[in-house]
Amino acid sequence: MTSSAVCHALDFVGPDLVRTPSQVRAGSVQTRFERTKDGCTWHSANADTPAVLACSSTHRRGKPALANISLTIRILGIDPGSRRTGIGLITTLRGQLKHVHHGIVQTSDEAFPLRLKDIFDGVTAAIAQFKPDEAAVETVFLSKNPQSALKLGQARGAAICACVNAGLPVSEYAPRHIKNAVVGSGGADKTQVQYMVGILLTLQGKLQADAADALAVAITHAHMREAADRLGLPPKLFR
Repeated sequence: MTSSAVCHALDFVGPDLVRTPSQVRAGSVQTRFERTKDGCTWHSANADTPAVLACSSTHRRGKPALANISLTIRILGIDPGSRRTGIGLITTLRGQLKHVHHGIVQTSDEAFPLRLKDIFDGVTAAIAQFKPDEAAVETVFLSKNPQSALKLGQARGAAICACVNAGLPVSEYAPRHIKNAVVGSGGADKTQVQYMVGILLTLQGKLQADAADALAVAITHAHMREAADRLGLPPKLFR
């Protein structure tokens, strides 16, 4: 499920390269691979899914050929919190980002285990509704309050379990990495993140902080996918 691949590593990457992520999970597409004297090509056995991969140069020993795939990926970004968990969904295609949805999973005032259930159920519901292909989650930041850090870690666990339970691959990014990817500074504040997310996704109005952070996580993951694609690496290498 990457938009470029190294032809000599096809045994590692596998034939899923020509399928959309949802088709991969459903097993709805059959493909075959041909290596010719001048290059290599994927073919789809499904008339509704044309072949989308062709080597850009001849596959020569010591000179792997890169391949370009046109594949829209829908990414779920998650900003976990014990009270409010932000969720944001975007699509990415050839570096072009589009906003799909953003919102908040608001937990109840009940016992903490039940709040974790609220997070799990809320993320599960978002996955069922918007059907993302991949998920990205912010890691735990260092906190002076051990109890706060512990609760945040448990909230992250609930969100990650919801993604894994739905069959989504999950990537994790540190707060400074996210701020640097979106704003250009690892020390950016929330207002700057909100502003740049709005610019990058052409959104009108002020974003709620948790939702903006979740969209920032998704944008960071999209940038990482794009970087891996340009290097001809499968996404699994940077998760």
